[in-house]
Amino acid sequence: MKSKVLFIMHFPPPINGGASLMGKSIKESILINESFDAEYINLTTSNSLEKIGKGGWEKIRISFSIASKVIRAVRKTKYDLCYMSLTATGSGFMKDFMIVCILKLFGKKLIFHFHNKGIAEASKNPVMDLLYRFTFRNAQVILLTPLLYSDVQKFVDPTNIYYCANGISEFSHELIAQRGMRIQKDPNACNLLFLSNMMLEKGVYVLLEACNKLNERGVRFVCHFVGDWVDISKDEFSQYLKDNGLNNHVFAHGPKYNQEKHAFLARADIFVFPTYFHNETFGLVNLEAMQSALPIISTPEGGIPDVVQDGITGFLVPQKDSEALAEKIELLIKKPELRRRMGMAGKHRYETHFTQNIFEHKFSTIIKSAVEAGS
Repeated sequence: MKSKVLFIMHFPPPINGGASLMGKSIKESILINESFDAEYINLTTSNSLEKIGKGGWEKIRISFSIASKVIRAVRKTKYDLCYMSLTATGSGFMKDFMIVCILKLFGKKLIFHFHNKGIAEASKNPVMDLLYRFTFRNAQVILLTPLLYSDVQKFVDPTNIYYCANGISEFSHELIAQRGMRIQKDPNACNLLFLSNMMLEKGVYVLLEACNKLNERGVRFVCHFVGDWVDISKDEFSQYLKDNGLNNHVFAHGPKYNQEKHAFLARADIFVFPTYFHNETFGLVNLEAMQSALPIISTPEGGIPDVVQDGITGFLVPQKDSEALAEKIELLIKKPELRRRMGMAGKHRYETHFTQNIFEHKFSTIIKSAVEAGS
């Protein structure tokens, strides 16, 4: 007989990182739905990137609607486990805490899955410390990598921790390559790609500063930025290019999805992701670049060092260090064989660690173990 599991998690829209994308992956997984008697409740209260992190009466209404769905579900069904993709901090945590209280009131066995971080810092507040202690009491936790354990170490014993790296499905490289031919590419210049939301903390200006340094050194390159405008406007980005003479080297394309996005990956030579985002835990975009056999230049933020192997599949540079970033970009531009070798090493690492199939099997095993724990 299948275990009954209630999955409370985020689904797109918006596509705002690992939580919603992996939530979609779990809900659509044949393996997971065949393994468990699963029910799903959407935890998302924002339907666009602009609304994330902001309040409003509509969000309050949606939050109470989600709470009502959870109450009806746990009153109607005796679940063996309740899984929740919990927001670590801020207003998102406070919204989720209401759901946590409901589940604990009904005495449910809980497992929390984190796609963000910040608990260690937030818990310095005495009130938050109390809320976290209540939340994690008798609960199990899934983290993306052991590098993130320090964030919850104060509240969760290692015996109650599971590790499950994200995984993504493989796209059709033949079709994508054909689409990629439509994207203008300078055959005499190395093509750099940034693929993420256009946010300060994602390292947009760090990369722009590195591009400025490369241009001053006479290095041939073209850099494509693909992503939705968040806390950086298109006008201020364009002004930076104009002020620094980068109009012929740097291009912003706005958000691209599915095959359009993959076409940019197909035409890139180097993937650059200089994030210092406070919630960064994994960087799913790094997996897309690895699948595309691209060398990666990123940072040691969150769990990224467990994804990008420094010196093997790419390079990790210090956060906010545009000079170090420029040096590694220039190195890869001047050494195409190193680019190829690192790109192939990254593709092999994706195929052996980060496919959707690997994720689904690992995730299913964890849920089964969590159901059995303490039974």
